[in-house]
Amino acid sequence: MTSPSPLPRYAVIGNPVAHSRSPHIHALFSAQTGIPLQYEPLLSPVDGFAATVQAFREQGGLGLNVTVPFKAEAFELARAHLSERARLAGAVNTLWLQDDAWHGCNTDGVGLVGDLLRLGVTLEGARVLLVGAGGAARGVLQPLSDAGCAQIHIVNRTAARAHELVASWSTAAATTSARVTAGGLADSGTAGGWNVVINATASSLQGAAPDLPRGLYAPDALAYDMMYAATPTAFMQQATADGATRTSDGLGMLVGQAAESFLIWHKVRPDPAPVLATLRAALLAKG
Repeated sequence: MTSPSPLPRYAVIGNPVAHSRSPHIHALFSAQTGIPLQYEPLLSPVDGFAATVQAFREQGGLGLNVTVPFKAEAFELARAHLSERARLAGAVNTLWLQDDAWHGCNTDGVGLVGDLLRLGVTLEGARVLLVGAGGAARGVLQPLSDAGCAQIHIVNRTAARAHELVASWSTAAATTSARVTAGGLADSGTAGGWNVVINATASSLQGAAPDLPRGLYAPDALAYDMMYAATPTAFMQQATADGATRTSDGLGMLVGQAAESFLIWHKVRPDPAPVLATLRAALLAKG
């Protein structure tokens, strides 16, 4: 039997999970802030999420980052103690024990918005095209709206899914200043172009780009892929060919959402910038 760690214990839970950069990120945050912790990857059977979390808790676990395919199950686990972000996202990527119960939040959207601001994007009044209608898209809708975007247009290969997302999110959201609309991929254009186009699909993992029409980008527009790689993703290459002035992958979003989780757990906000620089250098060295 393994004895409990003397250090506060945290983990990232998923399946698969060995590839996760979260242990490295939180180790760097720990060193930066001087807050000691143990952080590890935690592989859960696809049909064993609740049991794995319970065992982790019994071994002294205090908090979890949650990755695919368990964000919906984490939402259910913490349903009685959800943050507003998690409620609107319909998914949880951060769990923590408080008053002997699991609490849940979703930090993905905060990570995205923070990275867009780091990149110099003006979100106040921006026109944003969000490609994809799955959990990744829903998780960032409220933070984008809260950041002051004027319009968020969600497009998906199956247009009905985009319309369903807009309808369900609009019902759940208390207030929104953004005009949120939906359509198919062919409906992606707008007069004057988009200020930001965000790929919230996993297409880049397959080395492909969404089947988007040309002429999407306003002057000085940014194309942002939530996926990341050592070289420009297929979506980023597509965007450059279509006239996007700037492109970025989602490594900064990954670090930003982790920083928000760290803040929830430890009440200290780490600086994402040096951690992002370290991860980028390591990614380029491997690429």
